Amino acid sequence: MDNKNQGLKKELNPTSVWAIAFGCIIGWGSFINPGKKFLPNSGVAGTAIAMLLGALVMVIIAFSYAYMVPKYPKAGGEFTFTKMCFGKKAAYFCGWFLVAAYLTNVPMNSTAIGLIVDGLDGSADILKFGFHYAIAGFDVWMGEMILAMGILILFGVLNILGVKKAGFIQTVLAVLLAVSAFTLCIAGLISAKATGINMQPIWGFDKQAAIAAAATSANIGEYAHVGTQGILSAILATFAIAPWAFVGFDTIPQAAEEFNFSYKKVMFIMVIAIAFGCFVYTSNNTVAAAALTNWPDRVMAGDWVLLIAAEELLGTFGKVLIGMGVSCAVLSGIMGFYLASSRLMYSMSRDGYLPQWFGELDAKHQTPKNAMIFCIIISLSGPILGREALGWFVDMSAIGASIGYFFTSASTLVTLKKNQEKALKLKILATIGVVFSLAFMILQLIPIPGLSGVHFGFESYMLLIVWVALGAIFYIVQRKNFVEEK
Repeated sequence: MDNKNQGLKKELNPTSVWAIAFGCIIGWGSFINPGKKFLPNSGVAGTAIAMLLGALVMVIIAFSYAYMVPKYPKAGGEFTFTKMCFGKKAAYFCGWFLVAAYLTNVPMNSTAIGLIVDGLDGSADILKFGFHYAIAGFDVWMGEMILAMGILILFGVLNILGVKKAGFIQTVLAVLLAVSAFTLCIAGLISAKATGINMQPIWGFDKQAAIAAAATSANIGEYAHVGTQGILSAILATFAIAPWAFVGFDTIPQAAEEFNFSYKKVMFIMVIAIAFGCFVYTSNNTVAAAALTNWPDRVMAGDWVLLIAAEELLGTFGKVLIGMGVSCAVLSGIMGFYLASSRLMYSMSRDGYLPQWFGELDAKHQTPKNAMIFCIIISLSGPILGREALGWFVDMSAIGASIGYFFTSASTLVTLKKNQEKALKLKILATIGVVFSLAFMILQLIPIPGLSGVHFGFESYMLLIVWVALGAIFYIVQRKNFVEEK
């Protein structure tokens, strides 16, 4: 029998699917970004508001996913929805950017591996050996590359060896991740070392200006975001990347062909994953500020703020806790996004949108082996580019996810009309999903006067151009398959 036609195995249970979604939502960013982006850009209040609003929007969009998955329960998710509602060309556009949303998260997580070890090993610098070079001011060491590449290859192979094994490993990682986040939150609540006084500046501050002026925590208020425009910028700076922050709940449809349970559970699983994700982002950011009286100094120094905060609250155990939490977040993100990316590319290949090679299944395990090999190769770029590429990958993931959300919400409206269904609430929610998806894209791509730290940086625009060019090449190669049937 031709292994391409056997199909994927139905071996994923609800817990494994939740673990995939939650593990994808919470990656390195929830542990690293409090100091790198959230606290300086948005502060404690701005980040909390942005994450709550982002979670609410994602739940609204999730209603469209829950409606569409039972209609088209095939690997590919948004790509499949778009193909059925808007045709082949729109489906390719959606699918290609979804690959960017999912696949960029793998190298993104891998670049954090060296940062984790560097933060935990103190002055030992055990990975700083061999040749090294600098990208955007950050050193990339051979030791960090070897470890990150080894993990990328290992988890890629685990995905090839069967979805049941991958699902079990993902569940273990997700549970440990949740335990770490909840334990740290409780420590922040009950410790006498955590106080609201440390939250200032509560809306964040102009990091570049503060660094240029050699500011300290004593005079950081001079650079704080204040006034209506400052507060709005603070909130939007984090809200604009909500598609990246919560990308992961939408990986559930990618594995729809492998569910061994009713599709009626999809909405519940999505909401729980989004709620867990919102909690971890908000809690980690708040604890980091509450535990450190001089967190602005730490932010400007480029320190790992959450790690220092955890050690301040819980001593060595806090350091171990962060190590376990962020390691599980990174590894579960790699595992989950590998699964989502490979299933999406498998689906696109099966329908003729990508070369046939991507659609071939492993003869023994019935997993999309070749698509996974491609994902591994692309992901190996992360350790080479280094940790400064984190921000570039965030932007690419955000725009790809926004496009996926837009087409899913729009496909829901088209399907409701085609089926003549009088579901007024769902129509309203899908319309809201379309509006917010467009808003996310505008905020990400178009510089808006007065709003700082919201839109793409130069490198992100360049990466976007490269991805569009690569997609155009695949389109030209497969163009005969994009002729619409009359």
